[in-house]
Amino acid sequence: MARLIGVLVSGTGTNLQALIDAGLPIAAVASNVPGAPALTRAETAGIPIAVFDAAEHESREARDAAVADWLGERGVDLVVLAGYMHLLRRPFFDRYAGSIVNTHSAPLPQFPGAHPIEDVLAAGVSETAATVHWVEEGIDTGAVIEAETVLVLPGDTAATLRARVQAVEHRLLPKVVRELVEA
Repeated sequence: MARLIGVLVSGTGTNLQALIDAGLPIAAVASNVPGAPALTRAETAGIPIAVFDAAEHESREARDAAVADWLGERGVDLVVLAGYMHLLRRPFFDRYAGSIVNTHSAPLPQFPGAHPIEDVLAAGVSETAATVHWVEEGIDTGAVIEAETVLVLPGDTAATLRARVQAVEHRLLPKVVRELVEA
């Protein structure tokens, strides 16, 4: 039996759209950002949405517990972070530890953090990667599930490199998630 997916988003939702286009069993999409364009993508696809703004909860822990409860009520057993830009807190891991995946725009563990493309360019390395990994409580510390190399080209800017990495992410993330839900 396939697992049901919950997707957490903060921004435009291009990785979410790749998951939708792949026909994966997405049961719910939640965001920490009211009005995030990703929510419109989910609504258009007929997927239930909710917003969990940290400002509307007594703490980030309380917000993450509410998100986990909402996902659980929808039968979610695999969570995909698709451009979700908040670190999850203990209450979320209490429910979903070992069942959360994320995509990262650089090889791990070499380039963790919020600005991997910029870090890769600053390091002057010849390649980066689209990386799908398990999420743990640390910052990008979970085991890598799969990664695909993306060359850094002479004259690359953050925008040009990001576009090439995202193109790989849009193919790699649905592939890995499909393997996880069908396992």
